[in-house]
Amino acid sequence: MVVLAELAFSAGDLAQVRFAVSPMWEVAPSFRLLRSATAHPIHRPWADQVRPRMMAAGLDRGWLSELIPPTGYVPDFLNPAPAGPAPTPAAEWDAILLSPADRVRQDLDHLARHQGDLGPRLRALHNHPQSLLAKVTEEIETYWELALAPYWARIRAVLDTDIFYRARLAAEHGAGHLLNDLHTSVSWDDNTLRMARRKQPMTRTTAGAGLLLIPSAFTGPGLRTRTTLPGPPQLAYPARGVGSLWTARPVTRVDTLSAVLGRSRALLLTELEIPASTTQLAHRTGLSPAGVSQCLTALRKAGLVSAHRAGRSVLYARTTAAETLLQAAST
Repeated sequence: MVVLAELAFSAGDLAQVRFAVSPMWEVAPSFRLLRSATAHPIHRPWADQVRPRMMAAGLDRGWLSELIPPTGYVPDFLNPAPAGPAPTPAAEWDAILLSPADRVRQDLDHLARHQGDLGPRLRALHNHPQSLLAKVTEEIETYWELALAPYWARIRAVLDTDIFYRARLAAEHGAGHLLNDLHTSVSWDDNTLRMARRKQPMTRTTAGAGLLLIPSAFTGPGLRTRTTLPGPPQLAYPARGVGSLWTARPVTRVDTLSAVLGRSRALLLTELEIPASTTQLAHRTGLSPAGVSQCLTALRKAGLVSAHRAGRSVLYARTTAAETLLQAAST
């Protein structure tokens, strides 16, 4: 059944509308995308790089494979309300670990109604949530490190740009204009937020005060919502600019940065358009593995490169500071 969800707002609710960037809101839709047999028109470059690593780590048959079905409901305890504007991944995993046992069981019962009976692993989680949530968060951390962390600087830039744009809309035209602009299925009128083509109603009796708006790179063309008292209703929407997320950036001439960083370090930084291991970088640049390792250590200490465990390998990726440096050097 398709319903029109209507969420009423008081003056107090409007005063508590805020944005947040949430790592966990990217986990479920990105994991679902990787397990899909259909090539995604936007995220295919990312999926082609990450899917082999995910399967090699066995994540396609672990906890997440049962908690995040191909379609439909995802347990709400996997998306705790972000406590601030940009919680760290570890802070969100800690929030999952603190999920009340009754909340976990209620969500798993809901999942069972949508997907059929729970498997042995999720039945065990239903029986012993407080002891087994640690295994769930360990797997989420593994997935994060190999699938999202190496790309987070690029993803985060898109999400932050979206929030900046929408905050400016609110400042110049008011909150009503901001909410009307969120999505084609969302409209604002008479102190009420209306969402068309929803499967479940959303009212203030099922949601807390205010509204938490979460831009997402992987949520797809639709909206995702979470309403769990006493937290605020969460609305994840597709961020502006996702279409160009994986577009190749302008090539920075190595000699532009060489005078500052040295030729080898500048070369490696430009090569990290795609996260790579020491061996891969040595093969692509012609530098010795030892030389690559030494340069990466220096770049990491300078805050220009981050390291992420992916099975037996370590992937290196550019940080936000590196992206800013390369953009300045290319202009």
